[in-house]
Amino acid sequence: MEASSSPISIQTTPLQDHPEASPKPYKKSFVTTLMEAAALRSHSFKEDTYFISNLKSSEKKALQELKDKLVASEASDSSMWGVPLLGGEDKADVILLKFLRARDFRVSDSLNMLLKCLAWRKEFGADNVVEEELGFKELEGVVAYMHGYDREGHPVCYNAYGVFKDKEMYERIFGDDEKLQKFLRWRVQVLERGINLLHFKPGGVNSIIQVTDLKDMPKRELRVASNHILSLFQDNYPEMVARKIFINVPWYFSVLYSMFSPFLTQRTKSKFVISKEGNVAETLYKFIRPEDVPIQYGGLSRLSDLQNGPPKPASEFTVKGGEKVNIQIEGIEAGATITWDIVVGGWDLEYSAEFVPSAQGSYTIAVEKPRKVAAPEEAIHNSFTPHEPGKMVLSVDNTTSRRKKVAAYRYIVRKSTALVPATFNYAN
Repeated sequence: MEASSSPISIQTTPLQDHPEASPKPYKKSFVTTLMEAAALRSHSFKEDTYFISNLKSSEKKALQELKDKLVASEASDSSMWGVPLLGGEDKADVILLKFLRARDFRVSDSLNMLLKCLAWRKEFGADNVVEEELGFKELEGVVAYMHGYDREGHPVCYNAYGVFKDKEMYERIFGDDEKLQKFLRWRVQVLERGINLLHFKPGGVNSIIQVTDLKDMPKRELRVASNHILSLFQDNYPEMVARKIFINVPWYFSVLYSMFSPFLTQRTKSKFVISKEGNVAETLYKFIRPEDVPIQYGGLSRLSDLQNGPPKPASEFTVKGGEKVNIQIEGIEAGATITWDIVVGGWDLEYSAEFVPSAQGSYTIAVEKPRKVAAPEEAIHNSFTPHEPGKMVLSVDNTTSRRKKVAAYRYIVRKSTALVPATFNYAN
């Protein structure tokens, strides 16, 4: 089928005037202060490129010294993630530099960390864990899972522990030490799947993005498991995370932060991005394209979509407070089918869709009548086949709110007699 090259336009109504309340003095909450500090640190964080030419002379010297000490150790023939550590390849240098960076290029400390990691991987069986069937089907795609990529090509791992507020679920997964150890093994399995997507080459994608959803997380009950996971990952997966994005951060995040902070390096803290509840889509869109953001977080991506190849691109736009936006998709022929997806971060506004025929005297068709879309609602997916040419108008009305919202949409028009594959048309 053939895609239509239908032109589109976005129209906005003027902002509505709302009386502004007098500003009130306030004391910043811990979470707000933490968000501001994290934002400043995040801007200062610079991910390694792993080009040897970019290293300082002292860092080059440390890399060679680490190799020499590894040659003299009992682990001289070791490999990690299928890469021989002394094979003379760029991939080996990337891995060794990760351990050096994690210990500020202190060679002895880096070697000690590396040897302990090699011993742990052998004892744990980390090289084969990806292939194991661990029996956590109910947690896959819910608690921890790889899903899409960020704007720079990093694989993204999502974590959400809200399901464990259910005591029965918690007991079933963490009821005793044996269950906890099995869960940790499954959590390592998820991470290893993400690492298998990395390039391990200078200038390539050599780390992942972690998004952690703190909504409904039972902080007290998960303290032991969280400490285990944090310790395990920090000790054995140095510099494997490019950015840590915390979303739906509750007021009690100060408790969680004080719990983890002593175990975190300053470099790790510099990777933090913290977003309160209600700002999830706006935060994620800064790093991840909307077609790659899971649908429950204000994006257009469903888990089932990943089986159909790369996601079709979407267009982003913003809806300011007091504003109505109309997306007009013109040039739709009679008998063609238009299919669209549209999402607004946080929703809580009015949405409608109508088809406007080109011919004078024809009636506008209300494809989706105006309705208030609540905040928890996911992306809208719909299609329409008109019997006469015209245009589709998608409307999002934010005139009753002062809050700006991020949004995204995509569409495809298929002609009934087309022969070539369809493509998505999107605005810049």
